[in-house]
Amino acid sequence: MKKQKKAYFLALVAILFWSTMSSAFKISLRFISFDLLIFWSAIIGLLALTLILAFNKEISFKQQFTKRNILRSAVMGFFNPFLYYLVLLKAYSLLEAQVAGILNYTWPIVLVLLSVPFLKQKIPFYSFFALFISFVGIIIIGTDGNPYAMQITEPFGIFLALLSAFFWAIYWILNLKDEKRKSEEKIFLNLLFGLVYIAVYLLVKGVEIEMPNWQTIVGAIYIGMFELSISFVIWLNALKLSSNTAKVSNLVYLSPFVALFWIRLTVGEEIHFSTVIGLIFIVSGILVQQLLSGRKKDLEES
Repeated sequence: MKKQKKAYFLALVAILFWSTMSSAFKISLRFISFDLLIFWSAIIGLLALTLILAFNKEISFKQQFTKRNILRSAVMGFFNPFLYYLVLLKAYSLLEAQVAGILNYTWPIVLVLLSVPFLKQKIPFYSFFALFISFVGIIIIGTDGNPYAMQITEPFGIFLALLSAFFWAIYWILNLKDEKRKSEEKIFLNLLFGLVYIAVYLLVKGVEIEMPNWQTIVGAIYIGMFELSISFVIWLNALKLSSNTAKVSNLVYLSPFVALFWIRLTVGEEIHFSTVIGLIFIVSGILVQQLLSGRKKDLEES
C-alpha cells in the first residue's frame, strides 16, 4: 500500500472511531455519572497508551519526565482531558447526543478568535464572514430550527457544549506551542495529569468510587481506548504518512455527519432536520475559513 493511501486508510479508521463517540457517551451516561465515566475512561486510556509507548522503541519513558515536560503537561492536562471532558460529558447528560456532539465541533471557530490574544494574529475580513456562517448554524441547532423565536430549550447544556469547544481550542494552542515533544509523549503525560485532576475532583466533591457495573466497564473501555488513546495514535500516524497534512486533516469533518448515523442507529434519537442544516452551516463556515486562509498563504508565498 502506498504511503498516501495508507494515510487515508488510517485517517478514516480514526474518524470512524471518533464518529461513534457521541453514541458511546450518551449510552454510557445511562449507567454512570459523567464525572465517574471520565475517571474510568482515563484509567483505561492511560493503560492503553502505556502499552503503546512500551512497544515504541523511539520513545523513552524516563526522558518524558523532565521538569519542562511535567510543567507543560500539568497545564495541558488540566484543559484536556480534565476540563474538556468534564464539561463535555455534563453537556451530553443534559442535551441530545446530536446537539452536544455537533456544538462541540465548533472549536475551530473558537480557535480563530483565540488566535488573536494567544498567537498575536489578526482576524481578516473573510474570517468574520466564515464565523458568521458557523454562528448561524449554532443558532439553528440551539433553537431547534426556530431562530426567529430565539428560545433555547436547554441553555445551560448549550453553554457547556460550546464551553467544551473553548477548552479544546485552548488546548490546541498550547499543543502548537509545544512542538519539540513527540505527540504520543504529550498525550500520555497529559492524560496522566488529567487522571490526577479527575481523582482530586472526585475526592473534593465527595464522590464514592465503586466498582462499576459491566455496562459502564464496556463503555469506559471503548471510550478510553478509542477516544482518549488509540485513535489519536492512529491519526498521528496518518498525518506522518501523508504527503500533505491538509489532505488528511480535512477528512475529520466527515466525522459529525457519520456520527448522526450512529446516533440514530444506536441511541435511537430522531435526527432533526434543524440539526443537519445547522451542521452544514457550521462545517461550511470552518471550510470557508480554511480555504480562504490557504489561498492567502499561497499568495503571500508566491
